Amino acid sequence: MDLNKQKNALEWQIGIWDQISGLYLSETERRFVPVVEKIINRAGLKAGERVLDLGTGTGAVAIKAAQQVGSNGYVTGMDISSEMLNLAKERLANAPINHIGFCEGRAESIPAADSNFDVVLASLSLMYVIDRETAAKEIARVLRPGGRLAAAVWAAPEKCDIVLFQQTAGSFAPKPPAPNVGPGALADPGLFLEQLANAGITAEVETEELGFEFDHFDLAWEVLAGVTTANLDPNQREEAKRAVRDLMWPQADQARHFRNVTNFIVGRLKT
Repeated sequence: MDLNKQKNALEWQIGIWDQISGLYLSETERRFVPVVEKIINRAGLKAGERVLDLGTGTGAVAIKAAQQVGSNGYVTGMDISSEMLNLAKERLANAPINHIGFCEGRAESIPAADSNFDVVLASLSLMYVIDRETAAKEIARVLRPGGRLAAAVWAAPEKCDIVLFQQTAGSFAPKPPAPNVGPGALADPGLFLEQLANAGITAEVETEELGFEFDHFDLAWEVLAGVTTANLDPNQREEAKRAVRDLMWPQADQARHFRNVTNFIVGRLKT
């Protein structure tokens, strides 16, 4: 993808994340708690370590990591969305955590020195990286020798309800400006594992089934598809909603459990 297309794709993504930041904090983040806990467990964080949270969003992973590494460690939460970062910073305004900071940046160009981090975390963010080959090199660059990577991505739609929901709704919207980006983009992480290996990171995939619930269809639609389908005309939007309801939610006024198989990418940079 040429630089102009990459720029357009990045601006498109930033616009979406900026728009959903408030809803992400109030509705999405708590549903992703199981993923956050599993990432933190797999990272094996130790007191005093320096950590990069790649795609920090509203800061849930970064805050949890800061509690793990203690006051002698430091956590940097990085995201492309200034609105997400503003919400993350607001959460720390009255919190007794001073060994955490937030900055704007993207995985393809991490604003950090070489060998700066002991651990890189990426909770459900790598699926949205436009150039994952370059991102793999950047992750390797900022890790110290022997440093660790712990990431989570969704599995394929037939195994992951959130991907099925979002891909079905998204099929009615215009194609995004970046190919192979979005929920389910790393359902098969094989190529990315190769890119990591070429950058010096040996990684493997661990799969686990997690989940969350929505009380009714309308809330799930607002949270998971409201922004991506906002520009559809009313008839198209209703058609998209009907398609998702028919496929996944025949009783729209009742609660539904989302079964989400999650791929955890766990790796280490060669020494």
